[in-house]
Amino acid sequence: MPSAIEVRKVPIHSVADASELTKLIDEGVIAADRVFAIIGKTEGNGGVNDYTRIIADRAFREALVAKGADPEQVKGVPIVWSGGTDGVISPHATIFATTDVPEDDPSREEMRLTAGFAMSEPILPEEIGYVAMIEKVAAGVKVAMERAGITDPADVHYVQTKTPLLTIHTIRDAKSRGKSVWTEHTHESMDLSNGVTGLGIAVALGEIEMPTDEDVMHNRELYSSVASCSSGVELDQAQIVVVGNAKGVGGRYRIGHSVMEDALDADGIWEAIRSAGLDLPERPRTSDLDGKLVNVFLKCEASQDGMVRGRRNAMLDDSDVHWHRQIKSCVGGVTAAVTGDPAVFVSVSAAHQGPEGGGPVAAIVDLG
Repeated sequence: MPSAIEVRKVPIHSVADASELTKLIDEGVIAADRVFAIIGKTEGNGGVNDYTRIIADRAFREALVAKGADPEQVKGVPIVWSGGTDGVISPHATIFATTDVPEDDPSREEMRLTAGFAMSEPILPEEIGYVAMIEKVAAGVKVAMERAGITDPADVHYVQTKTPLLTIHTIRDAKSRGKSVWTEHTHESMDLSNGVTGLGIAVALGEIEMPTDEDVMHNRELYSSVASCSSGVELDQAQIVVVGNAKGVGGRYRIGHSVMEDALDADGIWEAIRSAGLDLPERPRTSDLDGKLVNVFLKCEASQDGMVRGRRNAMLDDSDVHWHRQIKSCVGGVTAAVTGDPAVFVSVSAAHQGPEGGGPVAAIVDLG
């Protein structure tokens, strides 16, 4: 059975800052060698060339090593950075670490937060956008789920991934081997990689049957309600963290999920928080959270019909500011209005992750 988990959200004060992680370690809240995952937001452009993700990654790994963690172990810690803190979204990181709970602790009889990590087989550039990638992601999700001690897919509430996208270099590599790629537009490949990964997660958890190549990015009725997929230039495999609840692990925390049906669906966020175990009134207010919400994790997407609740918007036609940044800012504002905290994990590019024009929401709460 996996160990119990301690999870804390910390602010990031500058691009290369990991001081709040260091403070948690110095105060004995977590141990450097027991950190097993970090998920955070950095303040870059969120695009292919968002190097703030690499800078933050280096800062947090160096902080763990400086505090005594084994360098080789730290290299394998999954750290997922979502670039772009548009609007009120504030740079931050959510730290996951194992902790000890007594064998007779009553929390072991309850469903409590658990997580498992896996890496897929290497994903070739010519596989991005096709069933071959879906299969590799699905296989990795099943391994991570087993490592989390979860046997029922219904107990999985959040799957955070990081996968490779296409770059000029990898496109050239595929061509040199006589292969073709789904797209030669590197920014478009970000949406593509995320979408295919969402389908792989949905297949692994039994949410959908295996799609066809033709379904990818076209049949938006196929999606996962728990997938949160990011992509970048820093790896060639799917990095997978499965988060859910299980009996036996114990601890203070629990996770739940729901979906936003559209960009304004604040009720979807509240429903995820309820799902995690907080007792809320019918019409909740931020004050009802009572400091028990650790963080929420969302994906968002501009609706392909250019509409929200029957009203036209111009995001998809805007040549000055890409729709990625506009929808992220919008949903970030809606989310912060619910939580009362701008340090929320809102990531864009949600193809096959939640319903069209909406997206999945996961919430972690502290039950004490």
